[in-house]
Amino acid sequence: MEQMQAREAEEFTLVTRKPYFDLPTACPLCLPVYIYLKLAHLPFHLEFNSVYPDSDQIPYVESGTYVAYNNENGGVIERLKQDGVVDLDSAFQSVPDWISMKAMISSWLADAIMYELWVGSDGRSAYKIYYSDLSWPIGKVLFLKQVYIVKQRLGITKDNAEQREDEIYKRAKIAYGALSTRLGEQNFLFDDRPSSLDATFLGHALVTLHVLPETSVLRSKLLEHDNIVRYAEKLKMEFIESGSSSSGAQFHSVPSSSAPRKDSSNWRSKPKSKPKREKTDEEKTFKRRAKYFLGAQLLAVLLFLSVMGGYDSGDMEFDDDDEGFTYD
Repeated sequence: MEQMQAREAEEFTLVTRKPYFDLPTACPLCLPVYIYLKLAHLPFHLEFNSVYPDSDQIPYVESGTYVAYNNENGGVIERLKQDGVVDLDSAFQSVPDWISMKAMISSWLADAIMYELWVGSDGRSAYKIYYSDLSWPIGKVLFLKQVYIVKQRLGITKDNAEQREDEIYKRAKIAYGALSTRLGEQNFLFDDRPSSLDATFLGHALVTLHVLPETSVLRSKLLEHDNIVRYAEKLKMEFIESGSSSSGAQFHSVPSSSAPRKDSSNWRSKPKSKPKREKTDEEKTFKRRAKYFLGAQLLAVLLFLSVMGGYDSGDMEFDDDDEGFTYD
């Protein structure tokens, strides 16, 4: 109890990728964490980091020396629950339907949004979210590299591409149907009270509705369920468009120019004055990483180009018109 009260008195900072498409962050991994904190009414600052587009640490939440990374202990939300910071799921942990719904969203729908962003669409949205702050040659090559990684992760090859696409969309359709039935006309998915399930699904739904192009197959399947659309837009208006307050996010729109896990006060336009402390080994490591970031990215580009040269062009499955792909 004392630990909880101490944590509540601290200032939390959520670090995400930048806002686009009328969303506080357009990153499919970041938005659910933002929504979870809003549903829990936990005050936090919102800051952006675009230095490491391929970092699996983002999003993360920090407060003083405490930090919860995306790539640790099942993700940020699970870490916040385990560490006693905020837990909306205590009443649902043993409910079979809640557990199965969570697994379905975390697998079938996560695969579907990943496929749509990187493979099933023209890729403009993904490029804008992750690589728009990089120089075009580096951003372009890193984008193509990520497309290749996503295809490997989803088990997509030249021979089974059509079959895998059908499977991904079929599972998404089943998931939307089950979630629509479960939701009905309630405000939330279970017991008419918020949980991390709502945060995860709402993040998915908002990215699908607002980030994916109108021609998106996944978007069209979601639009078949009017109650899900109403649910998403209602909660978006209530928790995202209602403006910042004492229990909401305090925005700092200047993108971070530092590496993850640097002292968050250095990212604010008006940093708070506080005594200097000795940097931890972890912070020193990230500072060195930031210093050599451009060199590392250039090396990654050269390595990727050499790897591409070792594969048959058909295996890479990049569209012929991709070379003409331009971005604003």
